[in-house]
Amino acid sequence: MTQLTTRSGRPVSPFCFGTMQYGGTADQAASDALYAACREAGINFFDTAYVYTEGRSEEYLGAQVAHELDDVIVATKVAQDQPSTKDVVLSSFAASLERLKMDRVDLLYLHRFDDDTPLENSMEGFAELKARGQVRYIGVSNFAAWQVAKACHVAAEFDLKIDVLQPMYNLVKRQAEVEILPACAVYDVAVAPYSPLGGGLLTGKYAGGASGRLHDVEMYKNRYNVPWMHETASKLPELAEKYGTNATTLAVAWVAHNPLVVAPIISARSVEQLQPSLDAMAFEMTDEIYAEMTALSQTPPPATDRLEEA
Repeated sequence: MTQLTTRSGRPVSPFCFGTMQYGGTADQAASDALYAACREAGINFFDTAYVYTEGRSEEYLGAQVAHELDDVIVATKVAQDQPSTKDVVLSSFAASLERLKMDRVDLLYLHRFDDDTPLENSMEGFAELKARGQVRYIGVSNFAAWQVAKACHVAAEFDLKIDVLQPMYNLVKRQAEVEILPACAVYDVAVAPYSPLGGGLLTGKYAGGASGRLHDVEMYKNRYNVPWMHETASKLPELAEKYGTNATTLAVAWVAHNPLVVAPIISARSVEQLQPSLDAMAFEMTDEIYAEMTALSQTPPPATDRLEEA
């Protein structure tokens, strides 16, 4: 599996911090406090994207890492709201560099699979950036397993390697286990999954009647509006109490325990909200606790749908 390192050669931290909240629900002061808390906890892997908060996420993160570029890994993503053509790869990356105030990034992702743009065209842009020395690692996000495989083969035509995949993965969204994670193992692709808390569902707060994104944001409402998922989430606080921890800590530690996961991406709008996720770095997720949690969820059927083989 690809071994990610900082420019100074230090290994990637076991968790990544996602800055989607920067410049949105986290203002400048809150964002700076979040970054400081992550660095104090030992996190050196930070994720942003061209489309996050109209560029403010990249701007905030760029200022935060400016004094220690050799000691952190900064990842951003090609514009999701435009075709993934070579021209867009180059132009959106140039805009990201301007916002970050950097001359290169460690990791650049295609944010999504573009049905209308040949991957060859996208990879031509990545090859140019790699040749310039402006990108160290190449990633893809939200790709299905066959798309990961195709990307790996197309990248090889340009003497490139797909180093990282960023999929959605958590206790109630386990489709990645069927083909995506095995494909990454075969193709030597590191996995940095997002949404380990299921949009907040797995914090247990909704079981207590709290409001949030699952009620207010249509995307999250559609993604997690499944009764059994809420039933699973409602059982996590009791299990967390049994083990003297927090439901959030359990949910993040569960994702991190998968041997194919390099670094789950955690996020928050405040240090107080982030702390239970940071606590997962030190939580001892035994195989027994992992199995107990997994049993609360529904295991997706095998790729062949031959249930007798499950």
